[in-house]
Amino acid sequence: MTKLSVNINKIAVIRNSRGGNLPDVIEAARRIEGFGAQGITVHPRPDERHIRYSDVRELKRVVTTEFNIEGNPFDPFVELVMEVVPTQVTLVPDAHDAITSNAGWNTVKYRDYLRSRADLFHSRGIRVSIFVNPDVEMVRGAAECGADRVELYTEGYASAYPSNPEAAVRDYVAAAEEARRLGLGLNAGHDLNLDNLRYFISRIPFTDEVSIGHALISDALYYGLERTVAMYLDRVKG
Repeated sequence: MTKLSVNINKIAVIRNSRGGNLPDVIEAARRIEGFGAQGITVHPRPDERHIRYSDVRELKRVVTTEFNIEGNPFDPFVELVMEVVPTQVTLVPDAHDAITSNAGWNTVKYRDYLRSRADLFHSRGIRVSIFVNPDVEMVRGAAECGADRVELYTEGYASAYPSNPEAAVRDYVAAAEEARRLGLGLNAGHDLNLDNLRYFISRIPFTDEVSIGHALISDALYYGLERTVAMYLDRVKG
């Protein structure tokens, strides 16, 4: 069964916009787990504009499901991950000033760099996932980097889904099949939502995990957090 990991960055955005500790991201993580989600994802950025490094440290003490930390493996990020030791680290090629993730790694060009980072995280027993576009060559490159999993960047799928679901998912199926052939686990994330998630999982039922934040937290404004988590869990059943 595909696991749902909830990215709680947007909860931290609301907190940081006002100061103080409302909403409490730690309590939100506890409740999300209690509502049935199988993981918590955070993506701390160097400017700490949403999730702070201190949040990551505190979350490590309370998260009881899988803890996934995303980010570009610059030295401060690497130091944080090596200290916290999450279940999984997802390597994402974000620039310092990126609003959100907008591309996967070129795993061929950056093979040596990514391999050195993967080896370092593996030395602490951390599962390594590399964020890639739905490109068979990039999936192969991730395997050569020593990744345990790839996370397929699904913005392209989400954008094309309303007009032609079959065409939208085609490249993702090919990339996913290559990942499976190579023995890599498979994650997916970015712009997956209540409308497009079920179809994606039905076409790639061996997806290990989806990481969803923006859409889920937005939907929670309408449906409430508990009901929203339940709705997403229903969608990942395929």
